[in-house]
Amino acid sequence: MEFNQLYMFSKACEYGIRASIFIATKSSEGVRVGIKDVSKEIDSPEPFTAKIMQILTKNGIIASAKGVGGGFEVSKEAVKSIKLIQIVDAIDGNTIYKGCGIGLKECSETHPCPVHNEFKKIRELLLTMLTNTTLEELASGVNSGDFHLKILNKNE
Repeated sequence: MEFNQLYMFSKACEYGIRASIFIATKSSEGVRVGIKDVSKEIDSPEPFTAKIMQILTKNGIIASAKGVGGGFEVSKEAVKSIKLIQIVDAIDGNTIYKGCGIGLKECSETHPCPVHNEFKKIRELLLTMLTNTTLEELASGVNSGDFHLKILNKNE
C-alpha cells in the first residue's frame, strides 16, 4: 500500500483553514467576499463551502453580513487573536491532538497502543503549532507572497 499524502485534518477542516486565511487576506484590504469567491479560491464545492462557512460563523471565527455589499470578513482585532486551534476545534474537534494515533477508543499512558509514545510527541508538536499560530500570521504570509493557498497555473 502506498500513501501519497498524510491527512491530518478532515477535508472540511482543510477547507475551513484555507477559507479563513483567504477571508482574512481580503479583510485586510477592506474587502468582504462572497461564498462564490471563497469556494473558487479554496477549490471547494459551493454547497460544502457554505456549510463550512456556517460553522466558522457560528464559532465566531469569521463574520457574515447579508445584503448588498455583504459577505464574509474577519475584523482587524479578531484576525490578531484567532488561533489555528480555534478553526480546527470548530470543525474537527480535538481528537487530532488528543486521540489515539491508530484510532483506538482507549489509549493512555497505562494502556498504550503500539504507536502511543511516538504519536504523543507528534500530537504535542501539533498542539503547540495550532495554539501558537494566529490567523494574522498566515494571512500576512499569503499577502506577502511567502505562502500560497492554491497551486498556481503556469500562466500565473
